[in-house]
Amino acid sequence: MSRRVVRQSKFRHVFGQPVKADQMYEDIRVSKVTWDSGFCAVNPKFVAIIVESGGGGAFMVLPLHKTGRVDKNIPLVTGHTAPVLDIDWCPHNDNVLASASEDTTVMVWQIPDYIPTRNMTEPVVTLEGHSKRVGILTWHPTARNILLSAGGDNVIILWNVGTGEALLTLDDLHTDLIYNVCWNYNGSLFVTTCKDKHLRIIDPRKRLVVAEKVAPHEGMRPMRAVFTNDGLVFTTGFTRMSQRELGLWDPKNFEEPIALQEMDTSNGVLLPFYDPDSSIVYLCGKGDSSIRYFEITDEAPYVHYLSTYSSKEPQRGMGYMPKRGLDVSKCEIARFYKLHERKCEPITMTVPRKSDLFQDDLYPDTPGPEPALEADEWLSGKDAEPILISLRDGYVPVKNRELKVTKKNILDSRPPVGPRRSQSTCDTNFSRSAFEELLEEIKSLRQTVQAHEKRISDLENKLCQFTNGTD
Repeated sequence: MSRRVVRQSKFRHVFGQPVKADQMYEDIRVSKVTWDSGFCAVNPKFVAIIVESGGGGAFMVLPLHKTGRVDKNIPLVTGHTAPVLDIDWCPHNDNVLASASEDTTVMVWQIPDYIPTRNMTEPVVTLEGHSKRVGILTWHPTARNILLSAGGDNVIILWNVGTGEALLTLDDLHTDLIYNVCWNYNGSLFVTTCKDKHLRIIDPRKRLVVAEKVAPHEGMRPMRAVFTNDGLVFTTGFTRMSQRELGLWDPKNFEEPIALQEMDTSNGVLLPFYDPDSSIVYLCGKGDSSIRYFEITDEAPYVHYLSTYSSKEPQRGMGYMPKRGLDVSKCEIARFYKLHERKCEPITMTVPRKSDLFQDDLYPDTPGPEPALEADEWLSGKDAEPILISLRDGYVPVKNRELKVTKKNILDSRPPVGPRRSQSTCDTNFSRSAFEELLEEIKSLRQTVQAHEKRISDLENKLCQFTNGTD
């Protein structure tokens, strides 16, 4: 009889562990909106959570160290007029957060290092371009200030947050609701899943679908897809019999999957969180009480089950910490922020090691906070790998860097073409569009005032008639 050889892997014994009770965030009213996003976003400085709020949409931002019971009067971020559906931290500035809402807008916020004394209502910039609710946000991994949003209008817009303008609008590539969007490692392509059961690899600068797979999972329920760092696509979905399923695909040959595995019959959508440094993918189902994790390798069966972290309570949402926010001294390779109905519970994933020394094999250099490209460079066709940093001495978050927004359409600072004119003439031409906008606004306000004055006059006449009748 041949003995079964156990596969060698340094991640075979990874185990998940919740933090102690005093390191959780208690007394939080987590949003009850039915939308399949994580409802939580974390970085090395803050944890942000979408919460229930009357009269609009709101989320809470807490410094990571501010654990324990959260004051019920703590200030919230309350700029949206309808529920918030997704939030995402900028990878190149730990104080900048984007939020998407049912009110069709995307807002970008500058979060201060201290807890403000009142609700934040004024974003740095509001991005308006979608005609229906916006449910998906994801920042470009290597270019500064590029943010992607996808809405219920089946449109994807790429924004330059630094100018407040839409760079690219992709409005004819999807025929139905977009379920998720994920950039590849250097941000040259992204993958989308859609209600029309198509998985698409898109080159946004060419506005082209460069590869497509119809029904990678045959079931009707939502799919998810993420890029691995070597260009493969990992998917989660459902079989025709409503079993949950995972798949691994090569976009160069979509005919046959590299791997396809059935899992269980639960109906929660599996949200995949992929770590490019370790090639581990973590699957968190909304409504599940477990996190399964798998290692992706180039040996059959290619997607290797590692283990499952189980708990008693189901998760309402999940946040995933970037690598630079982890504790390398404890061999922590991932940290999740699990949302319950009334609290947020950090869960650490650790590789058991006896040595206290820095483990080079667990922590290769990882993407840091500096962008590799400017927005204009990326738009002109340049690509660049992320700028990597070493975690040998741990990572210290950078101090608050302000996001400056310069709106090009109003502050167009190009010098005038032709002979030089006097300063006063230049100023007049320079601000012509702004001047006309102001005139239009004054005209509109005057019309509104006249309408109100007429209404007041009518009401006063009625009041006089009523008074005379009473006499």
